[in-house]
Amino acid sequence: MSGSRVIVAWRWWYHRCEGMQSGQMTVELAVLVPVVIVVALIVANLMEFVDACAVFDRLSLDEVIAEGVSPAGEQNVTASVAAVEEALRVALGREGSCDVEVRAERISAGEGVGLLSVAPLLTRYTCTLVFRPWPRELRLPGITYSAPLELRHERTLVIDRYRPGVVV
Repeated sequence: MSGSRVIVAWRWWYHRCEGMQSGQMTVELAVLVPVVIVVALIVANLMEFVDACAVFDRLSLDEVIAEGVSPAGEQNVTASVAAVEEALRVALGREGSCDVEVRAERISAGEGVGLLSVAPLLTRYTCTLVFRPWPRELRLPGITYSAPLELRHERTLVIDRYRPGVVV
């Protein structure tokens, strides 16, 4: 086989193989785009949750100390829980994606220790951030994205409600 015939045969083979792969990039793109969209949604929801948790951690402690120790109006546990919950909702400002739950329970610091206790009336506040990812469910060709119903993050602080500034 002469050199020119080899070049002609190689060109014919190269163009024939090139014609067989003409739609390969389109197919790869069609398969890859739904996966990229789902990964982007997961990352965006995760970043929003981490941001909400960071803000919530700081705000929950501040609001429990500010509102839980000395609530405006009636001086009982239910009023202080409602005040802390409302203050946290307003301070977070994420009505669509986040919700706040606050619980308070009395604990006794001197159980089994004796009659004298430094802080006999301690209250444990448990603040919970409930995050709902968006979108809840997404169906694309070849892939389905289903987020959990909600993600929860808790923060706990023990205070003495009758002595402002006493944080345990």
